[in-house]
Amino acid sequence: MKKNESLICWDLEALYADVEQWEADFARLDDAAAKFYACKGHLADSAAMLKYAIECSDEFDRLAEKIYTFAHLRSDENTADNVNRSRVDRVSSKLAELSPMESWFAPELMAIDDQRMTELLNAPELAFYRRSLEELLREKPHVLSEPEERLLGTLGDVLGTPDEIFSTLNDADMEFGRLRDSRGKLTELTHGSWLTFMEESDRAVRKKAFHMLYRQYRKHRNTLAGTLDGTVKRHVAMARIRHFDSPLQAALFSENIPENIYNNLISAVRKNLPALFEYFELRKKVLQIDQLDMYDLYAPLVKDDEQICSFAEAGKLIREALAPLGGEYADIMAKAWQERWIDAPCRKGKRSGAYSGGCYDSYPYILINYSGKLSDAFTLAHELGHSMHSAFSRKNQHYHYADYDIFVAEVASTCNELLLSNYLLEKKPDDPAFQAAILSRLADDIRATVYRQTMFAEFEKLIHEDSAQGIPLTADHLSERYYALNADYHGFIRADKDIELEWSRIPHFYYNFYVYKYATGMSAALQLAKGILSGSSDARERYLNFLKAGGSKDSLDILRDAGVDLATPAPVDAALEFFSETVKKLGSII
Repeated sequence: MKKNESLICWDLEALYADVEQWEADFARLDDAAAKFYACKGHLADSAAMLKYAIECSDEFDRLAEKIYTFAHLRSDENTADNVNRSRVDRVSSKLAELSPMESWFAPELMAIDDQRMTELLNAPELAFYRRSLEELLREKPHVLSEPEERLLGTLGDVLGTPDEIFSTLNDADMEFGRLRDSRGKLTELTHGSWLTFMEESDRAVRKKAFHMLYRQYRKHRNTLAGTLDGTVKRHVAMARIRHFDSPLQAALFSENIPENIYNNLISAVRKNLPALFEYFELRKKVLQIDQLDMYDLYAPLVKDDEQICSFAEAGKLIREALAPLGGEYADIMAKAWQERWIDAPCRKGKRSGAYSGGCYDSYPYILINYSGKLSDAFTLAHELGHSMHSAFSRKNQHYHYADYDIFVAEVASTCNELLLSNYLLEKKPDDPAFQAAILSRLADDIRATVYRQTMFAEFEKLIHEDSAQGIPLTADHLSERYYALNADYHGFIRADKDIELEWSRIPHFYYNFYVYKYATGMSAALQLAKGILSGSSDARERYLNFLKAGGSKDSLDILRDAGVDLATPAPVDAALEFFSETVKKLGSII
C-alpha cells in the first residue's frame, strides 16, 4: 500500500457533534429509567398502559445504546486514552445502577392471568407488539419470581468470575517467549502473532512456536480446567434453576432454535469427514510432508500468496464483487465511504482486529486496521456485510424489531466474502497461481468455519453432558475428551500430544454454545451466494428481504423465506460438497 494513500476515518460527530451533547444525553438516563419504572404495577391496567410501558422501555434502551456506542467507539480509537475509557466505565456503571429499575417488567408480565393476558394481546393497541410479547411469554415457564430474578441479577458479576479469571490469565498474565521466524527476526510469540507463526513456510519454526505456546498452557492446565469447569457448572446450574432439560436447550431457547439443529450439524459434518481427509491428503502432498501434524494445517499451500491491495483498490473490488446484489444494495453501500462509516488506518493505541458496530441512531460503523493486503480486503468485505445487514434492518424495521439474532449475524458477512472470492476467481481465470491462492483461502475458510467450529460445538456438548452427570471436568478429563475428538475430526493425522490442550485456550468455550453458529452461518451463506450468483432476481430479492427483516420473525423462518432451511441437514451437506469441489479444483492446479 502506498504510504501517501489517504485512509478514511469514521465520522463520530454524526452521532454526537461534541462531548457536551453526549453529556446531555447521559444526564437523561435517570429520568428515562424512572419514566419506565413508574409503569410498575400497572401493566394489566389496560392495553394502552402496556403499550406505553413498552415504549418507555424502548426509549430508555435506545438512549442507552446511543450513549454507549459513542463512548466505546471513541475509546477504541485510542485505547490508551483514559478520558475516553472513563466514559465507557461511566456508562457501564450507570446501567448497572439502573438495572433494578428494568428487571421488574418480565416477572410482572408473567404474573398477569391467562384470561387477562389474552384480552390484552387481542387489543388493537398492541397489534404491533404482539410478536415480542408472545416471545416474552414463551419464557414464562423459565422466568422466576421478581425477588428471585433480582437476586440472580445481583449475582451476575459473581457468576462470571471464572470467565474473568480465564480472560485475565489468558490475555494479560501468560507470556510465551520469543523465537526467530524464518527470516531470522526475533519475535515475541503472542496470541496475535500465533497465526503468523503457524503460517510460516519453515516447518521447524511452526513446530517450535506450537510447543512454546502449549508449554505455557500445560503449566496452567489445572487452573484453566478450573475456570472452564466453573463456567460449565454455571450453565448447568442455571439451566436447572430455570427448568430446562439441559444446558444446550437453555442456550438455544432465546433464539428459538430446536436442539435438532445443533445435533443435525454435528451428524452432517461427521458424515462429510472424508472430504476433509482428502483436503489433508492434498496438504500433505503439496507441503511434501510424510506425516502431517496440527502445526501444518495453516502453512501456505501457495508461496507468496499474499497479494498487495490498497484501500482504494479494495473498495473498487468489493463494489464490483457485490454488484450482483443490485442497485439498492450498491447505493446504500456507497454511503460507507461517502458518510465515513469506516475507520481504516492502523494507529498506535487503536483497538486491534476488526468489527462492525453502532446502534439504531448511528451509522453502522466499521473498525478495521488496514495494512494493504488482499486479506484486509476480505476483512473489509466481511465487516461491510455486517454493516449492510444492520443498515437494511434499521432502514426497514422499527427500533423494536431492528436487532437481528446472533444466529444469523455471520450470514451476510460470510456471503460478502464468498461473492468476493467468486469475483476474484473470475477476474483472473488464466492465472493459476492467483486461482490457487483464492481457492486455498476459500478451502481454509470452510475448513475452519464448518469443520473446526463443529468440532468445538461437539466438545461443548460433551463436556456439558459430563458436568450434568456429575463428572468433574479435570485437566486430564478435558484433555482426554479433546484429544479423542480431535483424532476423529483429523483422521490419519497423528496429532502431536500437545493438541490435547487446545481446549484450554479457546475463549469461545466460555460463550455458552455459541460456536455452532459460525458453521450454520457459513452453510447458509454458501447457499444464498449460489442463488445470487445464478443471476436469479428472485434469489436476490429473497436475500435483500433477509437483510431487511431484522428481528421481525424467528431467525429460522427468516432464513426459510430466503431459501435456506437449516432444520434439515441439506444446507450443511451442500456446503461440504462445495468444499470438496473446491479442494478438487485446488488440487488440479496446484
